[in-house]
Amino acid sequence: MQVSITCRHGTISQSNHDYMSQKAEKLLTFFGRLTSIGITVNFSSGQSTVEILVDAEHRHDLVATETDADATVAFDSALHKMEQQLRKYKEKIQDHRGPSLSELPIQSDESEEIEDWRSKNISHHQSPRICSEHQLLLLWPTRD
Repeated sequence: MQVSITCRHGTISQSNHDYMSQKAEKLLTFFGRLTSIGITVNFSSGQSTVEILVDAEHRHDLVATETDADATVAFDSALHKMEQQLRKYKEKIQDHRGPSLSELPIQSDESEEIEDWRSKNISHHQSPRICSEHQLLLLWPTRD
């Protein structure tokens, strides 16, 4: 997985660069199918704006942006936002449905009760067999 750090209108120290790179790689613990992480630090008018772009498999880019006077503080806040987005996305794509009722095991006592119930209900609800149209008309309810 790639981690690219870009600075606009300024530079960051090597220690801050390493810190951001190490922290960004830890995003893999939240969602393992990340393809690339891009960090952009923009220095303008005394403020540092940090934008983190994450490419995930089968997903458009996830973006987190934060502005602060210190680039490291802005990065930490943006990283926290990205962690929340990844948690939410992972929760959303996971299949939380349990097994269907047909897949659940039935205990022997329950299966006997089910068979008894089925046999009683089928015998009561069987429709009479009619051989001809004449018999059908005789059985048809009429208003008197």
